[in-house]
Amino acid sequence: MTAPPIDADDLPERIADTAAQHATASVPLATPQDTAGAVRRALEGNRYESAADIVVVDGERLVGLVAIEALLAAPGDVRMAELLDGEPAIVAPGVHREVAAWRAVRHGAGSIAVVDAGGRFRGLVPPRRLLEVLLEEHDEDLSRLGGFLHDAGVARAASEEPLRRRLWHRLPWLLLGLVGAVFAAEIVSAFEAELAANVTLAFFVPGVVYIADAVGTQTETLVVRGLSIGVPVRRIVRRELLTGVCVGAVLAAAFVPVGLLRWGHPDVIEAAAIALFAACSVATVVAMALPWLLQRLGTDPAFGSGPLATVIQDLLSITIYLGVAAVLVG
Repeated sequence: MTAPPIDADDLPERIADTAAQHATASVPLATPQDTAGAVRRALEGNRYESAADIVVVDGERLVGLVAIEALLAAPGDVRMAELLDGEPAIVAPGVHREVAAWRAVRHGAGSIAVVDAGGRFRGLVPPRRLLEVLLEEHDEDLSRLGGFLHDAGVARAASEEPLRRRLWHRLPWLLLGLVGAVFAAEIVSAFEAELAANVTLAFFVPGVVYIADAVGTQTETLVVRGLSIGVPVRRIVRRELLTGVCVGAVLAAAFVPVGLLRWGHPDVIEAAAIALFAACSVATVVAMALPWLLQRLGTDPAFGSGPLATVIQDLLSITIYLGVAAVLVG
């Protein structure tokens, strides 16, 4: 093989959480003119950090990748140019590691090549590291969506940390929830007369609040995941808003016959159905706006979005329901 070796020292400066940080230059190289037989012989006796893909280069310029399975199955006289994937999954050195991992997944690739602006090969992120990245990011997202861990580096240790640190990570957001509960009680007390006149109104407060929270959580998870892999909110806002409206309409329509059959009180059921529709729609807006706002402020959009969004959505849901009930219920 005539491909020049690429020294690991030539890789760009390692930047935390980037594709360059996880790339390795210890991979087999070949040129487009090399034969499969010659490449297989060159692999014998050499150790690589990853041999899942053969990197085909012309000088330092990446030409493509050849999966090890394709190399092993090819006749010995076949040129690498005939085996390579001419459109491999590639990323720039500074791309976030999770974006790189998801790009490899969407491409159906086992590895992803790191290539600079000039098309020069600077390393390969092998399958093992891609899997590690996806698992770590999954753990981090779950911890930060829970609002009790901001630093991604300690996400895995959360299950083993002592009591003091558990309280420190969780109590601030739970205290925020307690403040929200106090405000919720104030809102409910403002409608004391309506509730006293028709106690059936109180039956549906938990349901409206829960459904709105569930819809908001679904949207928020989608938005935070999208932001973490480079999908901006503007690309999903229209479809997600429409989804929230449709979900609210379907749930409200499904509730009406059940509510009328079980409790009667058409005016109360109408108020609860309208509140369901409105609360679901508003919850979708809050769930998209909050992660976007946190990102604009330079804060991790996953950190605290869940607890904070829950407080806001609960207060809005209660206000919407009781406000509609005050107008419709005699």
